Amino acid sequence: MILQKLLPVIAIIGLCTINNFSLAQKVFKVDYASQADFKVFVVEYESQCDLKVFHVDYSSQSNSDGKWFSVEYASQADYKVYFVEYASQAELKIYYVDYVSQAGWRDKSKSYMFKF
Repeated sequence: MILQKLLPVIAIIGLCTINNFSLAQKVFKVDYASQADFKVFVVEYESQCDLKVFHVDYSSQSNSDGKWFSVEYASQADYKVYFVEYASQAELKIYYVDYVSQAGWRDKSKSYMFKF
């Protein structure tokens, strides 16, 4: 009887935990394109980007798209990225913003990339 009452609560907690992990944006910069989950190019103007990125100070702050936390080791990363030299080589174009509130998708058509 108690288990039946607790089951919905356990399910909600589980879903919230899974959702938080899927939003994590811990990134690691790799040296070779073949090691990357996707290739990234940093654009000069916000209007050219797919994703507006803000680097956060703590991994716990990387809880939504565009809030990136750089990790020291590839094994700690949710995503491995390779920065390309030309925009035409990139799968994702990013623009660094000055404030955390500005981070997020400009072009949501690429949001599938963060749903591994």
